[in-house]
Amino acid sequence: MTIAALLMTAGRGARFGADQPKQYLPLLGRPVLRHAAEALLAEGAVTLLQPVCAAGEEARVAGLLQGLPALPPVVGGATRQESVRAGLEALARRDPPPATVLVHDAARPVVPPGTIPALLTALFGAPGAIPAQPVADTIKRGAEGIVLSTVPRAGLYRAQTPQAFRFETLLAAHRAAAEEATDDAQLLELMGSPVALVAGAETNVKITFPEDLARVEAHLMTRMLPRIGTGFDVHRTEIGRPMVLCGVTIPCEFGLEGHSDADVGIHALCDAIYGALAEGDIGRWFPPSEMRWKDADSAQFLRHAAGRIAARGGMLANADVTLLCERPRIGPHRDAMQARLAGLLGVEPERIGVKATTTERLGFTGRGEGIAAQAAAMLLLPA
Repeated sequence: MTIAALLMTAGRGARFGADQPKQYLPLLGRPVLRHAAEALLAEGAVTLLQPVCAAGEEARVAGLLQGLPALPPVVGGATRQESVRAGLEALARRDPPPATVLVHDAARPVVPPGTIPALLTALFGAPGAIPAQPVADTIKRGAEGIVLSTVPRAGLYRAQTPQAFRFETLLAAHRAAAEEATDDAQLLELMGSPVALVAGAETNVKITFPEDLARVEAHLMTRMLPRIGTGFDVHRTEIGRPMVLCGVTIPCEFGLEGHSDADVGIHALCDAIYGALAEGDIGRWFPPSEMRWKDADSAQFLRHAAGRIAARGGMLANADVTLLCERPRIGPHRDAMQARLAGLLGVEPERIGVKATTTERLGFTGRGEGIAAQAAAMLLLPA
């Protein structure tokens, strides 16, 4: 029996006030909608994911869901109801169509464990089921800043998603809808079909305002463990080579010898990240024996390391790079290096430290025979 899920990503999230829809905002280093998609799939019941997005966002959504069992995105309509119907009609064209469908807001990145199994169990006794929580606060009806009355809260619930339905029932309800409903369960109510209630959870937060994003991030942080890695690298100096350090080309009469561009700062930082992930070192991923990395821009190595963090569902908390050299002077370029590394890693510059020290003219760095770098990185990874 195929269980499909519609991931609703077509909303604009105007109330949030960001420069882009809230489902695309970063949450612990990954977009909110990616968290929502993975949460739907986490317990293994959902086997098919159908994203529904705004026109023009198809490629973006497909890219953000890469690696998941997601169908090509369907373009939604002017309202959420129209968007859900577009997703249902796309699933109806499959042979065979799914027996069960879940409808979930991409702005809800946490689906508490047990929610989906409870919904599916409830469908044995009703054509629809929703997670909901009893209203605990006193409810007031008001207008123009004045309380008009107190609404009895007995029997009131706050509906959440994902909402689960027998596919044919929900499709028929959408096709027969003569008015706009606030959610899919209401369409079944209008048809006189029962909708079961299962226990919702406070952690199933719909991100509507900035403080909601902060609440979800705080919750997810409790499920993350810190991982620390260190890196160290050395390259000889060489006349005639460009001097590239931490992604920035510095005017200098010499550069560094190496198979790639010999960016000793980035190489040390990559090793720190790979070490924190327990995934070896830079040589494992980019062997110097392969000619395709000859004179390569080390920026691509750091982008790869950042991608490995994301692939593991983690985030970079901070990183620190120390360059050991007598020359060139690092101070005038420190801010540019910090900004460059942050850009490659997709984090704020304040999370990246770059500094330099000398060895008081001792050793190979003191004699100007080479430059060394050491780095540390702290990641947060799912427990």
